[in-house]
Formats: sequence, C-alpha cells, structure tokens
Amino acid sequence: MTKKNIAGLLCCFISCLASAQKIDTQQLDRYFNALEENNKFMGSVAVSQDGKIIYAKAIGFSDLENNTKANTATKYRIGSISKTFTSVLVLKAFEDKKLDLDTTIETFFPSIKNANKITIRQLLRHRSGIYNFTDDEEFKIWKTQAKTEKEMVAIIAKGGSDFEPDTQAAYSNSNYVLLTYILEKTYKKPYSELLKTYIAKPAGLKNTYFGGKINTKNNEAVSYTFADGWKLESETDSSIPLGSGGIVSTPSDLVHFSDALFTGKLLKKETLELMKTIKDTYGMGLLQLPFYEDIAYGHRGGIDKFTSVFSYSSDKKLSFALTSNGSNYNGNEIPVVVLSAVYGKPFDIPEFKTFQNNPEDLEKYVGTYASSQLPFKLTVSKEGKMLVAQASGQAPLQLEGIEKDKFAFEKAGIILEFNPAEKAMVLKQGGGEFAFVKE
Repeated sequence: MTKKNIAGLLCCFISCLASAQKIDTQQLDRYFNALEENNKFMGSVAVSQDGKIIYAKAIGFSDLENNTKANTATKYRIGSISKTFTSVLVLKAFEDKKLDLDTTIETFFPSIKNANKITIRQLLRHRSGIYNFTDDEEFKIWKTQAKTEKEMVAIIAKGGSDFEPDTQAAYSNSNYVLLTYILEKTYKKPYSELLKTYIAKPAGLKNTYFGGKINTKNNEAVSYTFADGWKLESETDSSIPLGSGGIVSTPSDLVHFSDALFTGKLLKKETLELMKTIKDTYGMGLLQLPFYEDIAYGHRGGIDKFTSVFSYSSDKKLSFALTSNGSNYNGNEIPVVVLSAVYGKPFDIPEFKTFQNNPEDLEKYVGTYASSQLPFKLTVSKEGKMLVAQASGQAPLQLEGIEKDKFAFEKAGIILEFNPAEKAMVLKQGGGEFAFVKE
C-alpha cells in the first residue's frame, strides 16, 4: 500500500521488436540465483505472451522459520494491486446497472466529510480528497488489530478531507476500503465471494483470493525486512486493507488476470477504456506505465514487506508480474532485467561486493553531516554491527560495507563514501554526487 509513483519503473526494451525472442532462461536464472545467494531478494516472477507463460521463477524462502523454500505456486500478499481487482468489481456492478459511478456516497457513509459531493467515480480515481488512513502516525501501532466496518469508517472519517472533491488527485487507500464496503452493501455478499465469482472463476485463477491470517502451511509467504539478516515482519490484519490491499495471489495468476482483463474477458471494451483513461496520473485502479514508444498499464503494491508489480502491453500482448516477500536490493532493476531477457537485450549478472568492518571501526563514521547542496542533514549512527544513516524526517537506512570507507543502501541505489581524516562524506545516487561535512 505504498504510494510511491512507479511511472518510470518499467523501461522499454520491447518497442523495436514485433514479438518476443527466445528467452535466455539460463542467464536469467543465473541473475536470480545471484540475488538469492547474496540475500538481495526473495520472491517470484512470471511473464506471459499471447496468454501463455513463457518464464516463471521463484527464489528465497516463503517461511524462513520453518526453512520452507518458495516455489512458483507460493502465494504472496499483493498489496495495492488489489485496487485493480476492486475496480474491476465496481465496474462490473456498473455494467450490470447495480451501481451508478456518479452516485454520491452520503447514503453509504454519512459521517465522511463531503460525502454529499464525493462520487464512486472519484473514489476509483483517487479524486475524493478523503484522507489516506495509512498516513496516520498511529497506523503502525494498530495495523495488526482486526477492525470492523464501523471502526474503519470512523478512522477514515476522523481523518477528514485533504481537498475539495474532484479538484485534484491524491492516492488514498481510504477510497478503496470504502469501495469494498459499497460492493458488499450492493451485492449483500462478502468481498471474498465477489472476487471469486466475478474475477477468479472467469479468469481461471487458482491461487487468488482475499487473504486472512497468513497460513504458511497453505504455501502462503510471510514477509521479511533485512537487517543483518532476514527478520520477520509484523502482519497487517486483512480486515484493514480489504479491497485496497488484502488480496493474495501468485505471479502466474497475476499475468492470467492481466491477460483476461485486457483481452475483454472480464469487462466490456468500452468499460475497459474507461478504466484505462488517465486523469492526473490515475486511471480506475490502473496506472500508465510508459515504455519508450509503447504504453503499458498496471499497478504496483506494497504491504508490510511484501512488494509487487504487474503490467500489460497490449501491442506486444505481454504480461509481467513480480511479487516479493523480502528485498534488500533496488527493486526497479529487476523488471528491467526480466524484460531485457524476454526481448533478447543484454544484461549483467551483478557482482555484490562486501567489506567486513570491525564494529569498533564504525565509530569514526558516526556523526551528523550537513551539505550545502541538499536541504537536510544526515545522521550516521552505529547499531550493533551495522552503520545506519538517517536523513532529517526520514526512516533510517541500514548500510552495508562494500569497500573500505564505502557503504551502500542498495534498495535505493545510495552509496556513501567517507573520508574520516577530512571529516567529510559524499552521497552518490542516480548519477548525482553530494558533498557533506561532519558537524
């Protein structure tokens, strides 16, 4: 349920080719094996073309505590990709004349500010102005506790409004939680049943359903953060994200869902076009993912330490899906590599450098650093055997030593090069270099 914009996530390696080449699966397997061997990524990937899966791979553990390896049938929480499913359900209700997209929501949620102005269409497009409840400072405290509809609506209502409806767009998980309740009230059936009836069955999805408490015995993955080894992450109760982020699936099912959606098996052509129409970044449960000359549509997701992305290129009839339950790497690079392999473009197997620092040697890097080039200070501290960097107002980043006086946070492509004698440090990211001085 992260809000980061991924418009640039998938690079176009396909625009110059009419159809996919034969995949160098051995090279691609070596790439994923390198990630696995160096504790960089745990997860699963699938690619389909013309409705047929042409590559699938899973690495890492679905359940480290029980030494259970992931496989291509392992199921992951897909976070906000759930919004695409929920949008399909709402638009299906619209097609069946059970819902009018321009109906305002005051009869459903009279306590929501501006409910008499907010329409279902605006909820779908993130144009309601309703406060995003996952931005609440206390969200991380109560996210593991089950919530009723009454409790969730009260939480959302308490957040108020960030802007007048339909004056702008801002991503809000609250919109799709409310859409879940609207669907359940309209059909008088639980969301899980609607998902099964109107999407899973017609699309032939065998491993996609609304999640409950994670059941590792059912080949469901738990998620991990990396901090000097993989550490188990707490689990958001599924009664909170609902149709905003509560679905469980596999990459193989996600590409089948993508194929079914974009080839007209779930919605009418004109309804799909409505769903794909972008206004201020957002469609209806879809984002536009530009390839150089092509346009793909899809969504990404993040809940706890699960991350996911799917996309569909209609010109190439290509679907791609990636799910993860733990990442210690720049996740943007993985889709690029997979698509490179699919379309015969060269890619490198990364070499991961490591440099073991004695814990006592880390003290010379500790301190607060300021830069004339950037508007924030960077505090560097030691936590056990690890060096941690934290920018003002941001989350701490655990650094890995890669060379003498050089540390990296690979998930964001950040490198810090220290010069202890000069009490200086250089931050490198995305081709930029920024000089810092220790205060």
